[in-house]
Amino acid sequence: MKSRHILVLSWASMAALLLSCAGIAAAQETPPSAPAEPPKDAQQARATSASLRLTLEDALARARKNSTQFQAAQTDAAVARQDRYQAAAALLPGVTYNNQAIYTKVNRGGNTFIANNGAHEYISQANVHESIDLVSISGFRRASAASALAKARAEIASRGLVVTVVQSYYSVAAAQLKLDAAKRNAGEGESFLKLTRELENGGEAAHSDVIKAELQAQDRHRQLLEAQLGLLNARLDFAVLIFPDFNDNFELAEDLHAGVPLPALAEVQQRAARDNPDVRAALAATQQAGHEVTGARGGYLPSLSLDYWYGIDAPQFAVNGPNGFSNLGSAAAVTLNIPIWNWGATQSRIKQAELRRAQAQRELSLAQRKLLAEIKSLYAEAETALNELSGLSRGAELSGEGLRLTTLRYKGGEATVLEVVDAQSTFAQANAAYQDGAVRYRVALANLQTLTGVLTTP
Repeated sequence: MKSRHILVLSWASMAALLLSCAGIAAAQETPPSAPAEPPKDAQQARATSASLRLTLEDALARARKNSTQFQAAQTDAAVARQDRYQAAAALLPGVTYNNQAIYTKVNRGGNTFIANNGAHEYISQANVHESIDLVSISGFRRASAASALAKARAEIASRGLVVTVVQSYYSVAAAQLKLDAAKRNAGEGESFLKLTRELENGGEAAHSDVIKAELQAQDRHRQLLEAQLGLLNARLDFAVLIFPDFNDNFELAEDLHAGVPLPALAEVQQRAARDNPDVRAALAATQQAGHEVTGARGGYLPSLSLDYWYGIDAPQFAVNGPNGFSNLGSAAAVTLNIPIWNWGATQSRIKQAELRRAQAQRELSLAQRKLLAEIKSLYAEAETALNELSGLSRGAELSGEGLRLTTLRYKGGEATVLEVVDAQSTFAQANAAYQDGAVRYRVALANLQTLTGVLTTP
């Protein structure tokens, strides 16, 4: 009996020990309680604070780094600069160090091959060589003009990139404002539908008014979805343009409707005549073609080369010979090459270069005429867009006020449902036209300013 009591106590203590161990393990494995999720407003605020704020200058700098075409133009300009450097180096004396060993079989009579000076001849000399001819000089000038041409083309590529970035940047801003207006219109449509239903229940409006209001609310909801899609596409296009990796977490720092003055026409003409990249590119191409003609004509003229050697030219590869005399020595040579006959190849090159020069001169004249026409056209476009912008702003303001008054008149029984629907449509169209007009002015101003190579940002 006593042994059975001891066995029962042992089993009980073992069970208690197992339960306590299980409780400790469960307490260790139980994860800590998750913190309470912050409200949605706090999450949105945190996401907004982490997003990248982009000014137009920031967007332009990022686009220049990311644009393949712009970087290709920059690479061409850099390569042309190196070509100019190489052409300049070709005009300067060059130094080489030549090492040569000549072993000639000696005949039985002790005679050696007539072209060599001895059975063993060792040559180890430094050679300073300089060539003077009109072709090399014209080549350097042509390379300088080509470098200026590549630089001007890089600026042209930059100009096109600027216009693209400006249009994309402010298109995103306009799409955001259009979305805000679409949300407001959708809210007004729902409110008006609710109002017509209340008036119908009170016997103050016909059921046809409810039907018309519901159709209008559905149309406003569809426009809201389209505005959301338009903003998404605008942001995606802009992100692809300025980011090397896809990034949609950004916001614009500049206001679409911030006032940017239109420069005076005389100022634009003066800057364009001095700094327009198209004219500078055409002028550089003309200069390059002119130097090609000069270089081709240089084929008729003699070329002069100078050489100076210093070193060893002896039967022993040593500073001093067996007799103790020095093997070191120097020599100089002057060569004058006079062209006599090459079957008319030089004349053909001159004719070819003159044809290129004539075409380059025609393109320069065309670029100058196009510049004058583009200044007047783009200035008129920017001036018209600026003048229309104030009217579009006033139209959007008046349409909003008209919608409010028409809705109040409908509540008082003084207006029909068609008048309210028409006022809502007018407000939506006027607001969209105002945003599009602002983008139009920004793009027109960018096109005008890039004629001068200067972009003014707010």
